[in-house]
Amino acid sequence: MSLEPIPLPQLLIALIPAFVVIGLMWRFQLGHRKALYGLARMLTQLLLIGYVLIYIFQAESGLIVLAVLLVMVLASSWIALGSIEQNNDKSGHSRRSLYLASLLAICIGGGATLALITQAVLQLDPWFEPRYLIPLAGMVFANSMNSISLAAERLFSELKHGNSLEEAQQTAFQAAMIPVVNALFAVGLVSLPGMMTGQILSGVSPFIAARYQIMVMAMIFGSSGISTALFLYWTRQPTTMVQAPGNDPADS
Repeated sequence: MSLEPIPLPQLLIALIPAFVVIGLMWRFQLGHRKALYGLARMLTQLLLIGYVLIYIFQAESGLIVLAVLLVMVLASSWIALGSIEQNNDKSGHSRRSLYLASLLAICIGGGATLALITQAVLQLDPWFEPRYLIPLAGMVFANSMNSISLAAERLFSELKHGNSLEEAQQTAFQAAMIPVVNALFAVGLVSLPGMMTGQILSGVSPFIAARYQIMVMAMIFGSSGISTALFLYWTRQPTTMVQAPGNDPADS
């Protein structure tokens, strides 16, 4: 069985549950406009990225793939700090130092894991094969971003409540890893994740799909944990990552 394109009228049917939720949010005044904007943005971004990926796949250029990865890293590093936007003025950390910590953590933790998977496990040929590298990079950077975001929010929340730095970091790391660890328990029992589901739908043997999913779960767990640990480590360095409020030129 091969997957056929979903006709647009049938694709619109898939949006019915989403509009039901938006209606409920409107009824109870729970920020339906933001949800509607998010839904519209999702539709626009996914439709556009479909055309962009077709161009990237056909170009077969390592430089283009590297440029895409760079954009993904820069964006994920910035988005990861959204949860602490209102708190960093009380933490003693400048926005610039936090972004640098997030960027380096995702580059090293996520980038090293991605390189190991694509070059040692999958042994891509060429090394930049975009059909594999870009989707896997999206998984790595997105999960690293989410873990750093959770860790940062919990770290500054714990510090704000008077906990020591060591206690705050331990709590932050634990909180950041909860979704990833829960996913390890649930996979195969509660859920069939996206890659495995997609392969099964396209006709791949479930045994083969399971091996790929094991690789993906190990990749996500490793990149999330390493990136979070690096971020928390660099945010405790007083000489490079911690500055007194008002001393950073970017804050003036």
